[in-house]
Amino acid sequence: MDLRKLKTLIDLVSESNISELEITEAEGKVRIVKAGAAAPQVIAAPAMVAAPVAAPTPAAEAAVPAPVAVPVAEPAGRTIKSPMVGTFYRSSSPGAKPFVELGSEVKEGEPVCIIEAMKIMNEIEADVGGKIVQILCENGQAVEFGQPLFVVE
Repeated sequence: MDLRKLKTLIDLVSESNISELEITEAEGKVRIVKAGAAAPQVIAAPAMVAAPVAAPTPAAEAAVPAPVAVPVAEPAGRTIKSPMVGTFYRSSSPGAKPFVELGSEVKEGEPVCIIEAMKIMNEIEADVGGKIVQILCENGQAVEFGQPLFVVE
């Protein structure tokens, strides 16, 4: 589970009359329990590790440094990026041959994958031509807008 989502859930529990919240997802299970009037505690399944969270006081919030954005290294070469949020598929159907393999030559405008968004299958075309040297996503993986999918040389 994404840390932003976890923080939002903790805030929801601490600001409401809810005393306990349990959520199960593919990655694991999270249980947030408000211990009396104190701050909520997070109890996670082995797939996730979380420590109890104390409610920040105004003085403590001022003492906590702001998060620093760490630049993520782009893969070497030109990348084909996801134009939308959705689920990445390498082929048009489960039993079909993938659009591209490692070492495949692609031309600009040629289909390279499908991204499913809201039950609509969107064929993604290469915006650059060249040889596929890396496939950065697994079949069935959720992808974000702008996430690199393929590296092309």
